[in-house]
Amino acid sequence: MGNVLAAGPGPTAGQGVPNLGAFPPPPPPTSAQGAAAGSPAPGQPEQKTDDKTTNPGTFDELHKKCKEVFPNPMEGCKLVVNKGISNHFQVNHTISLCAFGPSSYHFGATYVGTKQISPSEAYPVLLGDIDTSGSLNAQMIHQITNRIRTKAVVQTQQSKWAMVQLDADYRGDDYTASVTLGNPDFVNESGIVVAHYLQRITKRLALGAELLYHHTQGQEAAIVTVAGRYTGDNWIATGNLGGAGCHASYYHQGNEYVQVGVEFEANLRAQESAVSLGYQLDVPKANMVFRGMLDSNWTVAAVLEKKLQPLPFTFMLSGMLNHTKNQARFGFGLLIG
Repeated sequence: MGNVLAAGPGPTAGQGVPNLGAFPPPPPPTSAQGAAAGSPAPGQPEQKTDDKTTNPGTFDELHKKCKEVFPNPMEGCKLVVNKGISNHFQVNHTISLCAFGPSSYHFGATYVGTKQISPSEAYPVLLGDIDTSGSLNAQMIHQITNRIRTKAVVQTQQSKWAMVQLDADYRGDDYTASVTLGNPDFVNESGIVVAHYLQRITKRLALGAELLYHHTQGQEAAIVTVAGRYTGDNWIATGNLGGAGCHASYYHQGNEYVQVGVEFEANLRAQESAVSLGYQLDVPKANMVFRGMLDSNWTVAAVLEKKLQPLPFTFMLSGMLNHTKNQARFGFGLLIG
């Protein structure tokens, strides 16, 4: 599903230090955001069959395999406590203590409905998160039919609306059509509309296109992007090319434990570009996952996640260094539940 925030100014590919991500919360008791039954497990290449009528997924997931290899660094100390109230409801508490940014407390809740689509999917799904400043982030995902999935996202910054986004996906046998409506304002006649189409040509090749239309205060603009993805036996090559820039990625699974990803992003409006290299190493015997990255802006980042079995704890160490800007960020986190 399209993210209408991509149409705004936002960060560019040439920025040196990436945004410091939060400690990832665990999935809900029955995940509805995962892939459908029969989809590849984390760290495994996309499953391929000889049947041409295999849905290629959504347009926004073209670079997903490569992006999952890269670490999500954090700064300071973070504690996440996750508690399952029932098979359909869970809550989580997140405390962040930061030296370079504001410290915060977040309360989140997830509800998973009773409409079972597959062993790993149930709908509707309601997710909400609120912090001490009153800012809210809420989502609702629902599978209306076997082919139609909808999503609504609402974000507020204290007492002001920050974003409203409505998505709808239609999944055919060998194609996916999506439409996204962002920040609609019918009084002032402004908003963003994004249309996606992704078609599987062969069992290895998928081609698609994106049309983004932005209308605000008497001004309007449209951007067309074309994309393609080729899936090999243990690698995936993906590319996007449009009026705003280009984005290319390459994902390779070396063996059962090693994955590598390379990304190239160019922003034509900002006249900036960047190349990033990501690396993921799984050590099942030690219940440990290591992710590292290096980009052309001389930013080096690494995250180490360790499950402290048999306890339901996950410990994480994070570090990030930008040589040219003389910036260093370090952090650690603990997830309980």
